[in-house]
Amino acid sequence: MSAASSLQSRAAGGTKPDIDAANEALNPMDEDLKVSSSVGALKVTRQHFVLGENMLEVECPSVTPEIVLKASGHVDRFTDLMVKDEKNGNCYRVDHLLKDFCTEKLQKDLNIAEEKAKELKHVLALLDDLSAEELGAKIKEYGITAPDTSNPLSDPYPFNLMFQTSIGPSGSSTAYMRPETAQGIFVNFNYLYYYNGNKLPFAAAQIGQAFRNEIAPRQGLLRVREFTLAEIEHFVDPEDKTHPKFNEVAELEFQMFPREEQVSGQSARIIRLGEAVAKGIVDNQTLAYFIGRVYLFLTRLGIDEERLRFRQHLPNEMAHYAADCWDAEIETSYGWIECVGIADRSAYDLQAHSVKSNKDLMAHEKFSEPREVEELVISPVVKETGLAFKADGKNVVEALKAMNEKEALEMKADLEAKGEVEFYVCTLGKNVSIKQNMVTISYKKRKEHQRRFTPSNKEYEEVAKGISKSLTAAGISHKIDITGTSIGKKYARTDELGAPFAITVDSTTSVTIRERDSKDQVRVNLKEVVVVVKELTAGLKTWADY
Repeated sequence: MSAASSLQSRAAGGTKPDIDAANEALNPMDEDLKVSSSVGALKVTRQHFVLGENMLEVECPSVTPEIVLKASGHVDRFTDLMVKDEKNGNCYRVDHLLKDFCTEKLQKDLNIAEEKAKELKHVLALLDDLSAEELGAKIKEYGITAPDTSNPLSDPYPFNLMFQTSIGPSGSSTAYMRPETAQGIFVNFNYLYYYNGNKLPFAAAQIGQAFRNEIAPRQGLLRVREFTLAEIEHFVDPEDKTHPKFNEVAELEFQMFPREEQVSGQSARIIRLGEAVAKGIVDNQTLAYFIGRVYLFLTRLGIDEERLRFRQHLPNEMAHYAADCWDAEIETSYGWIECVGIADRSAYDLQAHSVKSNKDLMAHEKFSEPREVEELVISPVVKETGLAFKADGKNVVEALKAMNEKEALEMKADLEAKGEVEFYVCTLGKNVSIKQNMVTISYKKRKEHQRRFTPSNKEYEEVAKGISKSLTAAGISHKIDITGTSIGKKYARTDELGAPFAITVDSTTSVTIRERDSKDQVRVNLKEVVVVVKELTAGLKTWADY
């Protein structure tokens, strides 16, 4: 149910989204930005995204209970592959060792054969796709040893990147320092949905500290154990991923690196964003809109356009539930470094937390009359998958349930024809054999009393949007409530949020401003409303003055 656009540092890239770390990629004309602090960058982040997109902002605890991160998959899968020096036990990230070897060979070996150079470039291009077995094989094939001692290295094995701790005096409740800031948004979805007037789409942001137990911190500020993340989750109707403001970014042109160009060995090229959506390069308008907004954000900070590109994830990089994923990458002296990840994660996160917590994390619209709908139902036979796959059974079941309609129907046809089919489980990183007795796939009819979408009340909406735009320009945090509920309930909801003032739009020429504590109201000309609110919030005038 959510298209999640996350401004985050991913486990695969592990970069710190701090503008100071990208200073060397700034335009020469933006010298003043180079001396600005991260605090200034965070201020711009809030102005550009939180205020600019009228988002909710949350602040959640850094210490996260294990059950939350178990549901999200971090406990089982938030890992890097590492190897050990077999004599002194020093640890290294295996992908770093392989990357350094290939890069050094290409740069310093003047007599390298053309075929060998092509092979090493291919390894670098697909480095994130290689399994533990494939990485280990390359380490042995190239004779790579421990960089400090030249001792032999162990086989690669996973290392969880989260800092573990415990809650309470007994220490019996396991917890972790949060490795990202998104999970707090997902588990609070119902509250956020309520505060948004039970209306989709809406976005929530969180800016705060994250912690990762990096195997070998290096590259200055690009890989550290404690850093600041800014993340956004934008929730949309899964049946409508258009964006009302897409036209504002559709004509933007910048370097994009689609997966087809990566696989064929080509370079990034200039693509117009509207064209990328029209040709299916980017999956949908909402995802493309945030790609455009991220581009405007980074160039606003001073990142050189010629050293900025948006790279699409290869199929093997993406989780089975993701519709499309792109990384904003900046070219630095360390090479191309991911600084922002933008992904359509479908409904995976909310579904995962919903299953684990037994809480309904959905948006609803009630129908006046029940509707009969036909839906595809995927029912794994847990007993059979458990017998066949043992400890991996749970992962197989989750992957089966996450199939889209096309994948499920293809599997159904193959099972009926052959009785068995190979199925890739991304959380296991391998194919498994699915037999006909392990899953039932069929269409079923049922009566539906509601759907996952809440439409708005259209009257005076354009007036409200105009006021919102002016408030944003003035740097005033606010939220629009255009649901069809009564004005009394809207005021109650505003009071719950703690907002000191509420603007009621019931005319195209004037509005009502209500003060929270006294509940008094004044009528203000539409052209003056932003000035009045600005003076009140800045302390230039008091409510009594009005």
